Amino acid sequence: MSPTSRTTATPAARDRVLPRPAEGVWPGLQDPGENRLRMTVARGLVRSAVKRLPMHLVWPDGSVEGDPLGPGLRLIRPEAFFTRLGRQGLIGFGEGWMVGDWDSDDLVGVLRVMTDHIEELVPRPLRNLRRLYDRGQPREEVAADAEVSQENVHRHYDLSNDLFALFLDESMMYSAAWFDPERPDEPLVDAQHRKIDGILDLAGVRAGQHVLEIGTGWGEAAIRAARRGARVTTLTLSVEQAELARARAERAGVSDRITIDVRDYREAAGTYDAVISIEMIEAVGERFWPEYFRTVDRLLAPGGRFGLQSITMPHHRLEATKSSYTWIHKYVFPGGLIPSLEAVDDTLARHTTMQVVDRRSIGLDYAETLRRWRATFLARAEEVRALGFDETFVRMWDFYLAYSEAGFASRYLDDYQLGIARP
Repeated sequence: MSPTSRTTATPAARDRVLPRPAEGVWPGLQDPGENRLRMTVARGLVRSAVKRLPMHLVWPDGSVEGDPLGPGLRLIRPEAFFTRLGRQGLIGFGEGWMVGDWDSDDLVGVLRVMTDHIEELVPRPLRNLRRLYDRGQPREEVAADAEVSQENVHRHYDLSNDLFALFLDESMMYSAAWFDPERPDEPLVDAQHRKIDGILDLAGVRAGQHVLEIGTGWGEAAIRAARRGARVTTLTLSVEQAELARARAERAGVSDRITIDVRDYREAAGTYDAVISIEMIEAVGERFWPEYFRTVDRLLAPGGRFGLQSITMPHHRLEATKSSYTWIHKYVFPGGLIPSLEAVDDTLARHTTMQVVDRRSIGLDYAETLRRWRATFLARAEEVRALGFDETFVRMWDFYLAYSEAGFASRYLDDYQLGIARP
């Protein structure tokens, strides 16, 4: 599959990875005041943590501190690293990787240790200090109306269709695959099609139906539903994705059964026999979960079903972090929030006539999906640079994919396919 949108990242696309972290030594590092104090505190916390955790630090002089059998974090510019960490917490940690303040031969391993021991990283008496650097998500990024939601989508999905095509398989699915445990070397495209079929089955999609999809991606789920004989209306806020999805539907010979609209889900009208949505709800925002599910309830015909795939997190972690501003928000998914299963159940019960009637976890499959994406991305890093993206961007995406893999491998994150219907 050869994308047709463009072959280089436009200046507007490159601008969307901003704000960029400062290169080299953090400004104000030599100031003996607040920066120096925060650097000292961060250094002490890190050194204390590696004494308890199965990982180690490697200092510039080659000395090792911590468990030498665990994954290693190699300090390149220690003062810059600890200053970033002291000023911005885990955002600074990720930025330090992006600009080369630290490195690792096992990035996923380092991040997996941190995720496995998330409650132990900072002593409880010091956790309240987080408010000194975490002021919450910027107001302009919190999903509100369609315009804000569309700008958030643009910053990630409209970077370049060709960028995503470099590391995704030919299905162009950018969500968790569902692997056959009896086929350890199963091609990713086969596992992605199994995932799509799982959602279509949960929604009861069959020939002759009119199906609504919320979140088109690059069109593979709509194409697969059309091949079942259904008529599909699919909604996206990404102009770039819509363009390529139309071309792919045409090549698949099903464009006469698929309508692709660049439209917010709240503007949808009509009645549908089934609704599907694959990993789009994470961009909706907690405030609008009721409206999201009410919209599906309003559009779904009597007897219809809703197939939803969503990344999830434990409910107590959702409650503890839902107001936080994270590295992922700043650099990858502005305005996003991952729900919990409890939050989905509660929102359905309070605001709709629907409930979850089927569910399956594919979270560990997501870890494997991300492992494959990252391996392909790194193997084709020169091609990424040829599209117009610089070394900081390459390291940013390396960190993003590794961070996500670690989250699913540790079960800090999960991914569920949910069948939702009226009782």
